[in-house]
Amino acid sequence: PKASSPRARRLSGGRVPRRGRTVPLGDVDRFLSPTGRSLKVSAIRRMGTVAAPHPDVISFAAGYPAADLFPLDELRAIADDLLTGPPDVIQYGPTGGYAPLLEALAGEMARRHVTVSAEELLITTGSQQGLDLIARVLVAPGDAVLVEAPTFTGALAASANARPRWLAGVRQDADGLDLDDLARVTARLRREGTPPKLLYVVPNFQNPTGKLLPQDRRLALLAWAEEQDCLIVEDDPYGALYFEGEASPDAVRPLKAADESGRVLYLSSFSKTLAPGFRVGWMVAPAPLVERLETAKETGDLASGSLDQRMAFEAMRRGVVDRLVPRLRATYRARRDALVASLRSKLEGRLSWTLPHGGFFLWATLPEGERDESLLARALEERLIFVSGSAFFVDGSGHDTIRLAFSAAPESLIDEGVARLARA
Repeated sequence: PKASSPRARRLSGGRVPRRGRTVPLGDVDRFLSPTGRSLKVSAIRRMGTVAAPHPDVISFAAGYPAADLFPLDELRAIADDLLTGPPDVIQYGPTGGYAPLLEALAGEMARRHVTVSAEELLITTGSQQGLDLIARVLVAPGDAVLVEAPTFTGALAASANARPRWLAGVRQDADGLDLDDLARVTARLRREGTPPKLLYVVPNFQNPTGKLLPQDRRLALLAWAEEQDCLIVEDDPYGALYFEGEASPDAVRPLKAADESGRVLYLSSFSKTLAPGFRVGWMVAPAPLVERLETAKETGDLASGSLDQRMAFEAMRRGVVDRLVPRLRATYRARRDALVASLRSKLEGRLSWTLPHGGFFLWATLPEGERDESLLARALEERLIFVSGSAFFVDGSGHDTIRLAFSAAPESLIDEGVARLARA
């Protein structure tokens, strides 16, 4: 239609310029809400955009699974079966999740020593949506939220977006969350009139440090939560990825397994064991809280993708995940070993690190006087990327640390990557 016709005006929302001129919108900041103004770019995803257009860049940045291990043939067969079946496979689905998948996940949680009903499960669009839902439903502007220091940047972002009064970090020692520092931080917050409402933890091969929280500390955390009347958010994306002989199924038993009062909200996903592109995760929480979280989810996405959920269910039902996980453990252990051997060869005495017994990450401490951001700038000149340690601290500290992700880096590139780090 002609630009000046009534139909054109309707199609353009009435934005047909007068006298042939368009007035630029200009600075959009005046339209932003307080939350919109405070949003931060993820340091991890920013590093991914740096590497994407440059195939000669070696990345120790993003914690991606090994793409060469995706079970493509089996997934193609599942997709073909689903897409040649009833058409409702790509229809809208229930907000709470695909019922057969919920039933299968109840079985999976039983294998993790957690007894759960379908009413206590909620499918999420990745664990990140679970964090966002928890922050939106449970955190008010006057609340206090505790996180590990350092911790996963996605948890920092989700918590900060809820604008709590306090987002406080609890230090870690060699074994993970420091219970003495937890007591100190809790006492300080209580003196200031804001007792903690939530504690976010990643007990299994923590992101970013790779540490495995001992079982006795997990029990102590549950006792602390009872005493403080606090909820614990347990994020468990890496628990299945223990390296045999170094960590065992008993060592990665979730906090939730010993939770008798429903204080632990448990998150997990298929992102690290099947493929992250499906964006299928799940949450375990008391049924009344799941009902509230499901209502909040409905306003965000109506429901997670129906096809994705059915793909994940079939991968469970056909044993694809069970067959894949041992290969993942072996591959990630080999890549961890290659990284550590190269670090010892090229940076022994200049860099120190925590040896991870599972998961995706190695946490390293820089020599005195070196700073993460200046090192990253030099590493970029060497065509190497990693994530600055300070990105994982709620108070902006940690400039003497870096995170090296070994999961997605082929062994053939790891040694060259460490050589570039050594030159930087």
